[in-house]
Amino acid sequence: MLIVSAIAGVLIIAAVLLDAFETIVLPRRVQRSFRLTALFYRSTWVPWMKLGRRIPSLTRRESFLGYFGPLSLIVLLVCWAGGLIFGFALLQYGLGEHVQLGNEPITFGILLYHSGETFFTLGYGDIVPSSGVARALAVLEAGMGFAFLGVVIGYLPVVYASFASREIEISMLDSRAGSPPAASEFLRRLGCCTDQTVIDQIFRDWERWSAELLSSHLSYSVLTFFRSQHGNQSWLGALTTMLDVTSVVISGVDGIRPEQAKLTFAMARHAVVDLAQVLRAQYDPHAHDRLPERDLEQLLSLLVNAGVRVRRDAEAEQKLQQLRLQYEPYVEALSRRLLIALPSWMPAEKKKDNWQAGPWDKIVQAKGLGRLAKGMDEHF
Repeated sequence: MLIVSAIAGVLIIAAVLLDAFETIVLPRRVQRSFRLTALFYRSTWVPWMKLGRRIPSLTRRESFLGYFGPLSLIVLLVCWAGGLIFGFALLQYGLGEHVQLGNEPITFGILLYHSGETFFTLGYGDIVPSSGVARALAVLEAGMGFAFLGVVIGYLPVVYASFASREIEISMLDSRAGSPPAASEFLRRLGCCTDQTVIDQIFRDWERWSAELLSSHLSYSVLTFFRSQHGNQSWLGALTTMLDVTSVVISGVDGIRPEQAKLTFAMARHAVVDLAQVLRAQYDPHAHDRLPERDLEQLLSLLVNAGVRVRRDAEAEQKLQQLRLQYEPYVEALSRRLLIALPSWMPAEKKKDNWQAGPWDKIVQAKGLGRLAKGMDEHF
């Protein structure tokens, strides 16, 4: 029994350390048949998502879902620490010898307490390891506790720095594509711009943003569960919008060269495909069409009326369809997996952008109109 306990302790410690190393330290995607972190997120996100679906208010639902990312990060760190404490307790039970003040019998529960105070370096001294192996294990566990604390201190700022960097470009999209963003709004506001360098610079910024998104979210997959500051914005919505925009430009817009759009499309599509694989998002062959033929005609007419000279021949429409097939199944799978609404190609109704909205708008406007009326009365 003691040997089995020691072997089990070694296996638990090794599994936790390997999983923490691959999740925090190793800057690449690792595919294994079994991972503690992957099991943790599969077993916690699904019930959390089901609870979120029961909330009728979209605002409250987004707030509830927004708790999952930061909370899961804390719980995962607690699980790692608990696993290490439990594993060392099994090792001490199987290999160590201890003396307790008062000469009470040493049970596994007492060794679990001793493992916890050693891991967190409390050092009460009420339980003393009396053999060389027990002392060595105590020193090893105390050192591992220090190392674990250092890794956590370094891990959390990196995660939140990556999150903040991601949100900057999403916030900038608000004034360019609306809230929530839409490809038609982006092209309507900037597609008629005669300066090619302006469009190319925006596409270049989003190419780099997609590359940074791919790098950070593969290394720290918990970021995929972090919601944006505004409920009508998301990293998946922004990425989908840029894929929509670059698809239209590539399929044919007179006056806009597609070279940079192709590079941005390639990088954004790369990010979508890899993240769908990491999150194990399932393809749905019966998913709805985001741009049926009737909506496509409406989109093209809207752009033409806005001064965007889009091609409307069969070849351009076929090319657009082929480009959409390269990314839409993946963004739809991610949308279902993360319960993030995808942006439409055209806004259903005209809404204020986030930068235009405010809690005092009606009061301020009414007050301004009142001052204007009073000034006119005094003038006349």
